[in-house]
Amino acid sequence: MNELVTGGIHNLTANDVNAFPRVVFYELKDADAGYADNKAYCFEVRFQMSIFTQAGTRRFETPIADEIDNLMRSIGYSRYDSQPLYEVDTKVYHKAMRYVKGYFKEEE
Repeated sequence: MNELVTGGIHNLTANDVNAFPRVVFYELKDADAGYADNKAYCFEVRFQMSIFTQAGTRRFETPIADEIDNLMRSIGYSRYDSQPLYEVDTKVYHKAMRYVKGYFKEEE
């Protein structure tokens, strides 16, 4: 994937907002998800993976998305949402991919 993402892979914010294509990821949620006897027995973690491209690098969007999807699925996450966006003011294409994984809490 490093060959495709020449603008880098970043957590929360990109170091260089003019480098494309780039991937920015962040944790959306890490919270209890299921309860029994007033105690949480599982929790879920959600991530958003965002691919940013411009007209000249847009051809890399699908291969990057496929790589991200394969990687996230290989570690047990499933995609629950994906949205193609276009930011008119900056002329940037933004593909937001959201993933979720549930975990069971260990008994104390």
